[in-house]
Amino acid sequence: MEDWLGGPAWLAAALVLGIAELLVPGIFLIFLAIAAAITALASYVLPDLPPVAQVAAFAMWSVVAVLIGRRWYRDYPVESDARLNDRAARLIGEIVVVDTELRQGRGRVRIGDGSWPATGPDLPQGAAARIVAVEGGIVAVEALPDIAAPRP
Repeated sequence: MEDWLGGPAWLAAALVLGIAELLVPGIFLIFLAIAAAITALASYVLPDLPPVAQVAAFAMWSVVAVLIGRRWYRDYPVESDARLNDRAARLIGEIVVVDTELRQGRGRVRIGDGSWPATGPDLPQGAAARIVAVEGGIVAVEALPDIAAPRP
């Protein structure tokens, strides 16, 4: 009776796990795919390796791959911008042009192709300002006296 386990089965498992990692990222199936690929290599190098030993090798290499992966992510963390889905927070630091003069702390600034309500020091129309905060759809700006306003 021919064993159904072996190099081709482990390579297929590695391929399926690798594709699954691409389709559902973040589940860490890539470590299992690596373990399956190593087991496939072992099955080709040692063709008489019994199925129990193949499954044991897969389990062992899965643990090793996961531990190496955990250490890798601990030593080299993936940086993420917490503002990724917060459009207003991404505006902080952007240089804008005063659209309607800021008088008594209120006015409007041009952001992209829109005009937003703004608070800040009194500034004439056309002055450059930097966004320092966004709250409730209103941007807070600070004056940039030595910088020419960007053209819209």
